[in-house]
Amino acid sequence: MIISPSILSADFANLERDIKAVETADWLHIDVMDGHFVPNITIGVPVVASIRKVTDMPLDVHLMIENPEKYIEPFAKAGANIITFHYEAACHSTRHIEDCINLIKRFGIKAGMSIKPKTPADVVFPYLNELDMVLVMTVEPGFGGQKFMQDCAEKIPAIRQKAPANLIIQVDGGINAETARICTFYGANSLVAGNYIYKSSDIKSAIASLR
Repeated sequence: MIISPSILSADFANLERDIKAVETADWLHIDVMDGHFVPNITIGVPVVASIRKVTDMPLDVHLMIENPEKYIEPFAKAGANIITFHYEAACHSTRHIEDCINLIKRFGIKAGMSIKPKTPADVVFPYLNELDMVLVMTVEPGFGGQKFMQDCAEKIPAIRQKAPANLIIQVDGGINAETARICTFYGANSLVAGNYIYKSSDIKSAIASLR
C-alpha cells in the first residue's frame, strides 16, 4: 500500500516541518488548484520546487486545474515524480488526453489520471495501458476534510478488473483507518490522506494504520 499524505492539511507556515513529519510514508501528495476547475486556490510551481529541496520523498502532484497540458512541463521540471491530471479537464478529445499522458511520460515520470465522483469508471478504460495510475476521488475535489463517498469507491473493482496488474489505483477523499479498509478490499493500492494524518496526535501511527 502506497501512502501519500496530503499537504493540503499541513501548516503552510511550517511546511518543511510538516513534510519531515510524514517521511515514514511513501509519497507526498501535493494538490494544485487553480480556482477555476475547483473552487479553491492552493500552490504553484515555485512551492513545489521549494518542497523538492527539503525532501527526497517522491512528489505526487495532483493537478486540479484547467488546461493541464500547459503546466505539465513546469511541474515536472520543479521536481514532480508523479503528475496526475483530471479526465474532466482534458476530455475535449481522446487526443487531448493522450497528449497529456505522453507529455508527462516524456519527462520520465509516472502519469496519472483522476476522475471526479460523478464521472463513471469506464471513461478511464481506453487509457489503462498507457497510464501508471488512476486516482479515484471519493469527495468532490477542492477542499480537505470532506466525508468519504463509498459509492465512488465502488468504481475501484471495475477499474481493477480491466487494468494491467501494475496499475496503481489511488483513492483520495475522506480516508481514515476505516475507509482505508474499504478501499483496500475493493482493490486500491495507494491512499491519500490529509486530515486523518495531520490532525493525529501520533502521525507515524496514523500512517501505519492505513497500511
